[in-house]
Amino acid sequence: MIGGRTLKTLAELNRRGNYIIIGVKGDHKLTKRLSEMGIIAGKSVTVIATSSGPMGMMIYFQGQRLAISKEVAEKISVRNISDDDDVELQELAELHVGESGIVVKLVGSKQLRKRLLDMGLTRGTMLKINQIAPLGDPIELLIRGYKLSLRKADAQSIMIEKV
Repeated sequence: MIGGRTLKTLAELNRRGNYIIIGVKGDHKLTKRLSEMGIIAGKSVTVIATSSGPMGMMIYFQGQRLAISKEVAEKISVRNISDDDDVELQELAELHVGESGIVVKLVGSKQLRKRLLDMGLTRGTMLKINQIAPLGDPIELLIRGYKLSLRKADAQSIMIEKV
């Protein structure tokens, strides 16, 4: 449950649309295989055709169409990207080590927003607080597979939904 909403799995979806992967559950072999394909938390996926009965579903992921069985789709938790309108926002600087969030919007000057976008902090991107310096500044994030250090003042301009 995030932001007061219950997460859904890909198998539970009954309409097409854009979704963000929140988590992948299952045995080690399955999660490793999906991870090798790039199906990890924070990535976006477009549902092209939903599952009907025991049949699988069709998704668009990283420029490719993929067919996913219902069993695999039941292991992938997602949320609709367009659900950002009714979320409870907080500043990135308010998170603690180990907590995660999804970028909803950037505030501040135009130059700051552009610099943050250039660093990969775009809407719908999942991030995690990796470390915070002893005096609270800077903050180290894990985002898009790399580590990014931000000043606390810059982190206050990033509005996120805590996951």
